[in-house]
Amino acid sequence: MPDAELLGLLDDALSGRITLLPLAGDDDHSRGVAEALRAGEPIDDAVALVVPTSGSTGFPKGAMLSTAAVLASAAATHDRLGGPGRWLLALPPHHIAGLQVLIRGLVAGTAPVRLDVSGGFDVTALPGAIAALGSGRRYLSLVSNQLAAALRDPAAAAALAETDAVLLGGGPAPAPLLDSAAAARIPVVRTYGMSETAGGCVYDGVPLNGVRVRVDGGRVRLGGPTLACGYRNPVTPNPFAEPGWFATDDLGELDGDGRLRVLGRVDDGILTGGLTVLPQLVEAALLAHPAIAEAVVFGTPEPRLGQQVTAALVLSPDAAAPTLGELRRHLEAAGLAGTAAPRVAHVVEEIPRRGIGKPDRRALVARFSGA
Repeated sequence: MPDAELLGLLDDALSGRITLLPLAGDDDHSRGVAEALRAGEPIDDAVALVVPTSGSTGFPKGAMLSTAAVLASAAATHDRLGGPGRWLLALPPHHIAGLQVLIRGLVAGTAPVRLDVSGGFDVTALPGAIAALGSGRRYLSLVSNQLAAALRDPAAAAALAETDAVLLGGGPAPAPLLDSAAAARIPVVRTYGMSETAGGCVYDGVPLNGVRVRVDGGRVRLGGPTLACGYRNPVTPNPFAEPGWFATDDLGELDGDGRLRVLGRVDDGILTGGLTVLPQLVEAALLAHPAIAEAVVFGTPEPRLGQQVTAALVLSPDAAAPTLGELRRHLEAAGLAGTAAPRVAHVVEEIPRRGIGKPDRRALVARFSGA
């Protein structure tokens, strides 16, 4: 869809003239999503956007966002970043992160610059796209694998260092990646949020203005003006059941200053020998190993333990694969229990991803179960 047409539809949605259901295209999958979310059928007039979201269920639920929620998110983002600016769209516009880039531009009265990612992320086009933003405050949103690719290209990394903020979302960012970005003087802002919160609502662990965060029994709950008003296809149990709050599927903790640290997803936990291992904690430790460039940890069936901790690893250039014993010693040195060490490790050329770049654990489980 041409940019002008999409921006016009967004403006109509935020003005209350239509309710917009953003889709990837006119393929079979998109048509299936539209049918599941009952496109064309009546909906509350307060709903500006229905953003497809399925989580771990695979069935589209559709986060219903009001104009007030979307605008509250855009205003809070600009407040945190130091004021409105011009935005570069480097994410698919049917995902909430890409939609919010366009909406922030509309709110700021500036036309976004679009980097076409329909055929993949072309890192060589990034410097020109950033230059096209012109003067004034310049922002963009990326996911971790895009930032990693940009850091391997000196021109792209230098261009990112000239921006005012690079919002980094789509999942937790590996510490080595953040360290490399800091060394390159790239102003990374780590974001946490989801379609149900109109996109990122916690930046570098600190909630945006008006956003509330609490942790109950280890589970992160979010509140405030950016919340969706529910799902187009409600689910049981209803995560919106408590008025003004959304119960996420994430586990987290708050430090003494009230900063949020996300530990992993409830449904990603690996139950092995009666103990639960959170993959993201293991991944973070594995990525500190010099031989490992990327790591995804997941559970595969094991008759005695129920599940065994399994890792898919992308090696650093010219590195030899570490042995399981080396991985165990490395994790123990990082303070993790031996239970967290992978019992099986697979070296792969690339990590399968879904959405805007999240590792596809289900695909890895299907690929390596029984291997």
